[in-house]
Amino acid sequence: MKRILVLFFCLIFQNVLTAQIHEIGVFLGGSNFIGDVGKTTYVSPNKLAFGILYKWNKSPRHSYRFSYTQSTISGNDLDSEVHGRVERGYNFKNEIKEISAGLEFNFFDFNLHEKLNKMVTPYVYSGITYFAYDELFVLNGETKKDYSSSTFAIPMVVGIKSNIFENIILGLEVGARYTFTDNLDGSLPKNKNLESLKFGNINSKDWYVFSGFTITYTFGEKPCYCKE
Repeated sequence: MKRILVLFFCLIFQNVLTAQIHEIGVFLGGSNFIGDVGKTTYVSPNKLAFGILYKWNKSPRHSYRFSYTQSTISGNDLDSEVHGRVERGYNFKNEIKEISAGLEFNFFDFNLHEKLNKMVTPYVYSGITYFAYDELFVLNGETKKDYSSSTFAIPMVVGIKSNIFENIILGLEVGARYTFTDNLDGSLPKNKNLESLKFGNINSKDWYVFSGFTITYTFGEKPCYCKE
């Protein structure tokens, strides 16, 4: 994971030196989990999430976006509306550290060099996410760590943003991650010695959601936004 982070930041700084218009900033918000333990609410942040992001704006409609975000995700059956989960009473915590790269698309033109105009646009983002987490298992009602692991996820983000000041853009977004694992909560341990401890829906992967604000600073030369 450390080598991937080094490569990630090298790519960002290389783009900063060669691209025409940039945004760099932070994400601050909350996280929640959707899986076999805890609440089934899709957007219900209960843990702090934070990160950094960089955008290389290729046109007023689309940007290449790179980010690093981390958070603790958690679930508690006692908070669920499902009677069976409340009776079971399991709970867990897991640490998520992700890097993500993909394309952000604006529904309306968002020309960062039109300094005098206030602009607002909805946007969507998707790409590929790679994240580190802990493989868990539940024994005698207690959730324990087996080993550290990592896998991929598909981010699906929707948001709205505006240039609140000359070089400052504020965004509000909700982003679900469809992961390639079903064991963020300890319900499906990969360890063959723990197969008897499986529970929940084994045909459905886990999700986690980041909801919050982005604040970015824009800089760079004015691009022509023309076909190469």
